[in-house]
Amino acid sequence: MPKYVIEREIPGAGALSPEELRAISQKSCGVLSRMGPAIQWVESFVTQDKVYCIYIAPDAETIREHARQGGFPADRISEVKSIIDPTTAEDKSC
Repeated sequence: MPKYVIEREIPGAGALSPEELRAISQKSCGVLSRMGPAIQWVESFVTQDKVYCIYIAPDAETIREHARQGGFPADRISEVKSIIDPTTAEDKSC
């Protein structure tokens, strides 16, 4: 199933308290539970004014529906085409 990166513009996201982040997470999990196993939240990265989320879903429209139901922004949804890390640089032919 495709993996997506969702960019959410949330001014002041980096200043949210642990309790506020927990409440947002609980709301998201509640929506995911109602939507069923086709969409999965993997993890999110909180920066100063944005949250970047990694999701597995059948398509971008499913992610948009999650955002609508949860009241979350989904300003940009990008399908992951490849994943690289430091081991990608290793020469496998040796």
